[in-house]
Parts: sequence; structure tokens; C-alpha cells
Amino acid sequence: MTDTATTTATDLATSAPDSAPVSALERRIEMTVVMADIEKDVEQRLRQMARTVKVPGFRPGKVPMKMVAQQHGHQAHSEALGAAVEKAFGEQVRAQKLKVAGQPRIEPKMDNSEGAMTFFATFEVYPEISLADLAGQSLEKATLVVTDAEVDKTIEVLRKQRTTYAGVDRAAQNEDRLVIDFVGRKDGTEFPGGKADDFAVIVGGGNMVPDFEAQLVGVKAGDRKTFDVKFPDDYQAEDLAGLTVQFEITVKKVEAPQLPAVDAEFAKQLGVSDGDVEKMRHEVRSNLEREVKKRLNSKLKEQVMEVLLAVNPIEVPKALIEMESNQMADAARRDMESRGMNVKNIPFDPSWFGAQAIRRVKLGLLLAELVKGRELHAKPEQVRAVIDDFSQTFEDPTEVVRWYYSQPQRLAEAEALALENNVVEWVLGQVKVTEQAVDFDDLMSNAGSES
Repeated sequence: MTDTATTTATDLATSAPDSAPVSALERRIEMTVVMADIEKDVEQRLRQMARTVKVPGFRPGKVPMKMVAQQHGHQAHSEALGAAVEKAFGEQVRAQKLKVAGQPRIEPKMDNSEGAMTFFATFEVYPEISLADLAGQSLEKATLVVTDAEVDKTIEVLRKQRTTYAGVDRAAQNEDRLVIDFVGRKDGTEFPGGKADDFAVIVGGGNMVPDFEAQLVGVKAGDRKTFDVKFPDDYQAEDLAGLTVQFEITVKKVEAPQLPAVDAEFAKQLGVSDGDVEKMRHEVRSNLEREVKKRLNSKLKEQVMEVLLAVNPIEVPKALIEMESNQMADAARRDMESRGMNVKNIPFDPSWFGAQAIRRVKLGLLLAELVKGRELHAKPEQVRAVIDDFSQTFEDPTEVVRWYYSQPQRLAEAEALALENNVVEWVLGQVKVTEQAVDFDDLMSNAGSES
């Protein structure tokens, strides 16, 4: 320590009554800076400024010190005081080996002694983490083997995505497409948004209010129909929520779905240039196996993270939660902008992401401790394996690999995934693992939560 500042540190729990702790991680340091030393520093700063300061009528370096002090004295004093407090804070933190989380809050003491100023620094520290034993824990590892049945289901989905429609002379049924005119009236008066012409709707598609869609089954081209519709209580338009209104529709077309045949033309649409159907099935299977593996791994990683959180309850610094919440809000804004949405007037409140931010911070601290304590750092060959796996879904895998290694941020993302894989493998070696087959449709409709 120098003569410029002296410090003492105490937990907030034992500090002044007006500074009651709000967290077990909060600390308070008292720092006293000697004003004579501050003035010496101010003098040095002003002399340094005098070399370059510009004042009309004087050459650089020839401005009288009195004028320099008049113009820049406040700035020099503020900088000198700030530097002294920052130095004192840093020395005390290092001496006590405190790991500071976030920025300290600096407040002056009201009753200062002559010739000195006292400040309080209030801040949070990282929690001390002692990882719990996982020997008594267990989890179910989901399994799924891709068979011809799953390939057939996937091809059927691909066929439906390429559905075309042809007019039919019969009553409408589920999955038909209708072209209709409609007008809605509330108490006999048309309401905004309740009218459309040449409107295409899939019967049973779920895009319209249930009462409305139910009335479309059985209609034919040329029919006119009037019926009541009750809007759901939670309908997005508040002026219609829970109300019963009347719709009148005119049916112009009834069109039946036409699924493409699984033939050479279909195979070419899926990227198989020679139209070989068996080759198409092989590629569908390969892509499906890759996607199933990805989702199973995601589900397993989620379970591993839940085990770590359950056996290692920790309190995390509010400062880190706030930082993470802000980053998530910014990421959400950027994502919407990248989709072409105008977000200028959309508020992004970081508090919306609070719960997820807490989870992320906890996991970040636990994983860091686990990686350090068990030496689970990602090896270069593991990072390369992650990138190679990513690249397989692209036409030119070599170019994708080159792109990853030329982008530090992308490479860091691959390293983080490789590290997470190491953690998952380590945890699986500590807990009791049982396998449980999962349903294909359930797995494909739910990829698992982000950790």
C-alpha cells in the first residue's frame, strides 16, 4: 500500500446499519485517500496537460499554469481522485484474493476527517463453489433407432410440403382448400378485419377460429352460408374476445390436395440430380439420423445440466444476472432485426429474460468449475470433430470448415460445444444411466430446451 490511500474491508453484514446486505455475496470496502497526495497528482496532470493545451494567443506549451488550472483543474482533480480510489480498491481486492463480479458502487463517506476523504465500495463476489458428488444421481438416456418406418414418415412430410390443389365437384372435407369471400358482423354491423375476398383456407388447418372452420366441412362451390361464431375468451383482438358474431360466406372453390408421387421427379426436387429414388431414401435416412442424433444429444445435455443444477444449489451475483439479461435482450432484438422486423418501437425489457439468465449464469459458473477441476478443456481434435459434424449438412463441407477457422467467434462457439460435450461425458461416467426408447414423433416435435 502507498501513502495515497488506506483501506479496510468488512462483510456488509458487519458494516453500518444503513448498508444492510441483500446478498451473501455482497462485500463492502472502506477506502481513505490522503488529499495531499491527490493534490500532487493533480499538479502532475496539469503540467502534462500544459504541454499540449491550446489557448488563443499562446503557443502550445507556453500557456500559463494558472490558466491551465482554471480551465482543466476540475478534470485533473476528478481523474486523480478516481485513480487513487481505483488503485486502493484494486490493491485491497488483490490482497484479500476477492473475485469481483461486476462493477463496484463507490459512495463517499459523509463525515470525512481533515486532509482525507473516505469512500465505500460496495460490490459482489463470485460464489465459492464446491462441487457435489454425483454418485447417487441417475438419469434416463433417450434412444431411437431410425428404421424404414421413420424414413417413410419423413418422406410423407416432404410430400405434404409439396402439396398442390385441384378443383373438385364435391362437398368439402378436412385438408381441402377452399377459396371463399366472407364478411363478419357484430350486432349487425361489419367490424374491422372481418371481411375478405378470395380468401384461401385449409379445412381443419387450424388457422381460423374453431367455430368458423367447423362450418366449412360439407360446403360446395357456389354455396352461401350464414352462421354464428364465438371467439375464444383469450382471442388476440380484445374487442372480439369472448363475443359471438355472425359470418356470411360465399364458397368459390373447393380444391382437393394432390400429393406428388414418390418418383424420379420427386427425387430431383429433393436434390438428387439423377432422380434415383433409392439414393433419395438413403439421403433422407442420413439426414434424419443426423437430426435424431442432434435432438437426442440436446435432450441428454439438458438432463445433465438439470442434474448439475439440482445437486449444486448456488447463489449467483446480481451483477452477472443483469449482464446476461441485457445480452439476451440485445440478442432478441438483433434476431428480430435479422428477420426483417422493425423493432424501433418495440421495448426489450431485460427482466423478461431473468429466469433464463439466472439459469445460464449458474450453469456457466458450475461448468467453469467442473472444467477447471476435472481438466475437461476442449482439445483441438474435439473442436474439429464438432465443426466437421456441422459441415456435413452443407454442399461444400471443406469451405464450411475453412470459414469456421477464419472466424474467431464461430470457432469459439465450436470450442464451447466441444467443452459441453466433455462435461456431458464426464457426468455420464459419474451417474447411473438407464436407456429409454422414445417415440419418433415426440422427439421430432420437441428438440429440448436450451441450456
